[in-house]
Amino acid sequence: MTDLNERLNKILDRVTSDDFLSGHGLGKEIPFYAFDYPPEDELVVRDHIHFVVSQIPKKHPGLRVIHVNLFQMIVDYLRQRNLFDKAIALQKAGGNEAVFAALKAPLDASRVANVFERTARPKDHDIVFVSGVGSAYPLLRTHSLLNNLHPLTGNTPLVLFYPGKYDGQSLRLFGTLQDLITVPSGSLIDRGIHKHEDQGIIRETDRSVHQRCY
Repeated sequence: MTDLNERLNKILDRVTSDDFLSGHGLGKEIPFYAFDYPPEDELVVRDHIHFVVSQIPKKHPGLRVIHVNLFQMIVDYLRQRNLFDKAIALQKAGGNEAVFAALKAPLDASRVANVFERTARPKDHDIVFVSGVGSAYPLLRTHSLLNNLHPLTGNTPLVLFYPGKYDGQSLRLFGTLQDLITVPSGSLIDRGIHKHEDQGIIRETDRSVHQRCY
């Protein structure tokens, strides 16, 4: 069994544990967690997320969990604003840079954070799973969303499935693109559902990852 499979197999027990659901060890700060993984294993992780969501009602009846795919959320949001088809046409005519410029305001991180709150309804759920990070890039930078979610999520644990690396202070999308996190250090994301006594994080053996997955 690979290291990733071992970690994946521990998710269900971890997210249904009393310590996790109560935010034990996180003090009064927002309970963000991360499960970082090699981008080339995107499909494996994606399938396991669906498995965990399907098993939670059996493991912990009554536990309210919601899974938000960031890329699908953005597509739905743009469709609601009648911007999706325009963006596709603009991409064909002017390329990616033209699309990014046109969508900069509609996809401002603070606006997307409000869209996320309406979609995830964290106050109505006990756990929020978040995926689709790689697919949403570069339309959305995850660190910007997390920083803006800080006052919106309440005490509901948010688990971010992240195709890259998290070192306790920064996120490296695909293992290469670094973004600093400005929310309280050590409380934003607990490495992959595992917990280290000192940092709330267990680091995977460093590996350079250059393959981009969608």
